[in-house]
Amino acid sequence: QVQLVESGGGLVQPGGSLRLSCVGSGGIFGINSMGWYRQAPGKQRELVASISRGGSIGYAELAKGRFTISGDIAKNEVYLQMNNLKPEDTAVYYCNKNVYGINYWGKGTLVTVSS
Repeated sequence: QVQLVESGGGLVQPGGSLRLSCVGSGGIFGINSMGWYRQAPGKQRELVASISRGGSIGYAELAKGRFTISGDIAKNEVYLQMNNLKPEDTAVYYCNKNVYGINYWGKGTLVTVSS
């Protein structure tokens, strides 16, 4: 059974930083990628960043220059360092793992950027 547990969200002032963590269990074989998505109120879920099985890293435009993804897919771990946070980064951040083409999701961790 594939499970993903996120942590590290919280309230932060604009310009601040947070580090999100995701630890998974199960689904070691057949992992294509792990990554982070986010969903703001009233908006669709969107990709933030991902790491492929081969180690390739990709960022959405919203993350470039401010967010850094890291981790070890073989260990079922992925992290997201977020710097210079803006109010528009407020969202629930979800950990994602793609195994044999099937997407699995954590329950999410809320990030609120506000003064």
